[in-house]
Parts: sequence; structure tokens; C-alpha cells
Amino acid sequence: MLHASKIDALPKGLAVSDAPGQLTLAFSGDLNSATVARLWGPALDRVRGGARTGSAIQKGSVLCLKLAQAGYIDGAGLALLVKLRAEAEARGASVELLGLSASHTHLLDLAGDAEREAVQKPQERRGLKGLVGVGVGNVLAGMAEVVSFVGECSLVVWESVRHPERVRWKDVFLAAMAVGVESMPIILLVGFLMGLIMSFQSVITLQRFGGEIYVPNMLGLVMFREMGPLVTAILLAARSGSAFAAEIGTMCVNEELDAMTTMGISPVRFLVGPRILASLSMVPFMTLFFNFASLVGGAMVMVSIGFPLVTFTSRVFANVTDNDLIASLVKILVFSLLVAGVSCLRGLRTGGGASAVGRSTTSAVVSGLILITVADGLFAVLFYYLKI
Repeated sequence: MLHASKIDALPKGLAVSDAPGQLTLAFSGDLNSATVARLWGPALDRVRGGARTGSAIQKGSVLCLKLAQAGYIDGAGLALLVKLRAEAEARGASVELLGLSASHTHLLDLAGDAEREAVQKPQERRGLKGLVGVGVGNVLAGMAEVVSFVGECSLVVWESVRHPERVRWKDVFLAAMAVGVESMPIILLVGFLMGLIMSFQSVITLQRFGGEIYVPNMLGLVMFREMGPLVTAILLAARSGSAFAAEIGTMCVNEELDAMTTMGISPVRFLVGPRILASLSMVPFMTLFFNFASLVGGAMVMVSIGFPLVTFTSRVFANVTDNDLIASLVKILVFSLLVAGVSCLRGLRTGGGASAVGRSTTSAVVSGLILITVADGLFAVLFYYLKI
């Protein structure tokens, strides 16, 4: 039955026909932002019901939306149709669309599915056990990804050794300058201060027992076997690793990596390989300079308390063996591979958004420090059983 009194109150472009078990809304003209602003309230009132429009649509009834006379439909028009369908389905009614084009029907279905999923999907609540399980799973998945990527980087290094003509040596040289030469001042400064501080603190303690003469022995052994490679790797992660992640992350945000992949260029070989080769080639020299600077700091302390310089140097080199130096170089090579690899990995996994590069840089430094610590512990156990 057609209610003429209600039709008179309706805005232009909307006609309502209310029959038993069926409510029909007929639209005419364009459904754009200008017209939808007038139609939105009256159309929803007919579905919801009320004092002015009568009873709401009932469960089991049908809402028929006639769009054969509708013209252009933009996003606002689709939003109105989605809202009408959602209101009808919430009251248990079915919806029929008449005269809507196939393309608009597809968009309407996509929008409706997204809205229903957002409204109906309950918020997942986990207990402590579930949260711990998810956290452990994420950690294990991240570790597996890091191990896989480090293995891929190792293959890149091996292929570079087998086929050096394929390596972009200009990029390797530029990365080596950034990793090694430009970081030398901070390496020397930190090494000098650490040697001076450790020697000074040791002298204060050993003077009580008259054992100042053993300070050079302690300093040489600690610096060559442990502190030299460890601190150098930490500085590498803080300075060069963060730079690797930021550079590659910026390229990822700018979609330069996608362009390289489209052209058939491997980002790992083109970007990661030169940085890893530069790190592997420079960290042994950085460690040696760090050890030298720490010995200079220790020598200053020993000379200041009255020990000759020749006594300091003779005791250092009498206590430090070739195995200590070799173990130090092996450790720093592994540390540099881990740091450079995980830093480049974090850069390659950079997401979108203004803060993505910052998150990747932070993650690169944190991941590098964790890997250095774990690897150093494994080396300590390995060297103990090998009697090195």
C-alpha cells in the first residue's frame, strides 16, 4: 500500500512504498554527496521506524532498494546503501537490490563485508598463558628469520669470494670508508678511556696486596680476548648498523627496492652484499686499533704510578698469545656478520609510514646487541672446551 501522506514529506529523489512484509525505497537521480545529505535521514527513518514514520521494518520482511532510476553513484551513495542494508539485516530482514549495476554491487558487497567484520568480530582476549605463547612464538619466528637471512648473506659472501668480478667494489669501498675510517676516532677514544679506566680501577684494588705488576697481564688478556671484539661489535651496531637499516629502510619506504626487484635486481646482492663485505674487511683493523688504544690508556696509568713503560709492554706481550689474537679476530668476524646482516634485514623489512624507518633503526640496534651477547656466550663455552 502506498502512503501518499508520507511521500509528500519525503525529499526529492526518494519514494517509499510500504506493503505487508516488504518496504520499498525507490531512488531517482544522482546519489552523490549533495543529494545523500538530504536522503540519509529520511531513508534511515523508514527502516528504523518511529513516531513520524510508523513501525520499523520487521524480522522476516524484505527491504527492497530500487535503483533503476538512479544516476551517478559515488562513495556517499554507496555508504547510504551499506548503512540501509546493515540496519535491515540487524533487524532480521532481507535486502533486495534492483537496478544496481554489477560494478556497484561488487563494491557494495566489499564495503558491507568489511563493515560486518569490523562490527561483529569480537575482541580477542588472551590470558597470561596465551600472551606468553604468542610472545615466544614471535621471538622464535624472528630468530628463524634472522638465521635464514644470515645464511643467505653468508652465501653472498661466498659467491663474492668465488667470483670477485661480479662485486661492485666501488660500493664496497664507500661502505668501508663509512664503517671503518669514519668510525676510527670514536674507536680510539673509547678504547683509550676503557684501558685507562680498567687499569686505574685495577691498580686501586691490587695496591692493597702489592699486586700492581699484574695489571698489564689482566689488561692485555681482557682486551684481546673479550673487550676488544665485544666493544668494537657494539660500536659497529650502534653506528654503522643503524646507518645500514636507515639507508635501506628509506629506500624501502620510497619503493626503490620494489623497482629494483621489478628490474630483476636482487636487493640482497646489490645492497646487502657490499655492506657485509665492507664490515668484514674493516672490523679486524678496528679491533686492533681499539686494543692498541686501550694499551696506551693502561700504559699511562702504569707509568704514572712509577712503572717503566718497558715493563708494561713486556708483561702484556708475554701474557698474550697468538691464540688470543686469533680468537679475537674470529669472534669479531662473526659479530660483524651478525650485526651487518640483521641491520640490513631490518632495513629490508621496513613498513610504511613516517615512523617506519625509526622503528627499523631501533630494531636493528637492539637485535644486533642481542645477537652479539648470545654469540659471545657461545664463544666463551666453545673456547673453554677447546682449551683456547
